[in-house]
Amino acid sequence: MVLKKLTQRLALSVAFATCALAPSQVLAEGLDLTGKTVEWVIPFSETGGSAKWANFYAPLLSEALPGQPTVVVKFMPGAGSTKGANWFQGQEYSDSDGTLIFGSSGSTQFPYLLGDPRVRYEYKDWNVVLASGTGGVAYLPPDLAEKMNGNDASALRETDFIYGSQGATRLDLVPLLAWEMLGLNVEPVFGIKGRGDGRLMFERGEANIDYQTSSSYLKGVTPLVEAGTAVPMMSWGALDDEGNIVRDPTFPDMPTFKEVCEATDGCETSGEKWDAWKAFFIAGFPAQKMVFLPNGASEDAINTYAKAFEAVKARGDFAEISAGRLGKYPQMTGAKADAALKSATEVPTSAKEFIVGWLQDRYGVSLK
Repeated sequence: MVLKKLTQRLALSVAFATCALAPSQVLAEGLDLTGKTVEWVIPFSETGGSAKWANFYAPLLSEALPGQPTVVVKFMPGAGSTKGANWFQGQEYSDSDGTLIFGSSGSTQFPYLLGDPRVRYEYKDWNVVLASGTGGVAYLPPDLAEKMNGNDASALRETDFIYGSQGATRLDLVPLLAWEMLGLNVEPVFGIKGRGDGRLMFERGEANIDYQTSSSYLKGVTPLVEAGTAVPMMSWGALDDEGNIVRDPTFPDMPTFKEVCEATDGCETSGEKWDAWKAFFIAGFPAQKMVFLPNGASEDAINTYAKAFEAVKARGDFAEISAGRLGKYPQMTGAKADAALKSATEVPTSAKEFIVGWLQDRYGVSLK
């Protein structure tokens, strides 16, 4: 009994002493990563937008974390990212002590939203420490781009398109549904492991339409545009404060899908199909990429990583170095990241029901 009381008093003394320290001291002592290696798992191949996003942040995060650990990006592609996400679901924070983080994308969120039977992961078990918004751009070969009459895509309806896709239940459903709404005949070749592989198909002439998230477009497609072998068709756009789709701040001179739809006969920006497209665009892009700590992470660890990402954002050169790699989008931590996670993992029931039915009718994909 005496030993128990002494132990309790010692614990209280430590707690009071800890509270007396400055917040940064508490965090640094609670999660000291000196001499350690942080593994950042990306459930895609090393050629896509998620790879470029993680590789951009990794050295900056290393500098900002207590002890300046080495941050190594590891790739675990498969099943459109559900393989890596299912693996992460089985990890416990206590086994890694802050040396494991996971990067998800819209292609990880959509199977979760749609009830894909391959999903064994639960976002509510994970701890978000960063949410990154992004955009996306669809593009064409020059000879096909010439067929567009301004923003009117009607003349493209006589073309048979091939598109390299990760899967119909992934983020690719946003471009696939958009192209269908425009009346285009786009045949997806399913099974690629990352959007970078879709770009490579386009470069080799195996596909004649493609889309990339902003980070991958900026690095991988811009050189093609400059060389004259690719022409942007449209961006998906961005959201203003009232929830309206406006031009993407990274591509202000590029028409949005909404503008192209409005200019193309037969494409409607109202009704059930439009509402479903917009709901999944919102779920997939304004908070498309997120960083998580595993199940069981302590508040100290969550706050430490959030503060590290805040420190990265506060760098005097961040706006300059991020614009050309990530684009001009919100990078959110804390309560804003929590809100972004909610918007990315919840859609109206009517939108979900429409997409589930569309996937069954269009691609024979059953999620019931």
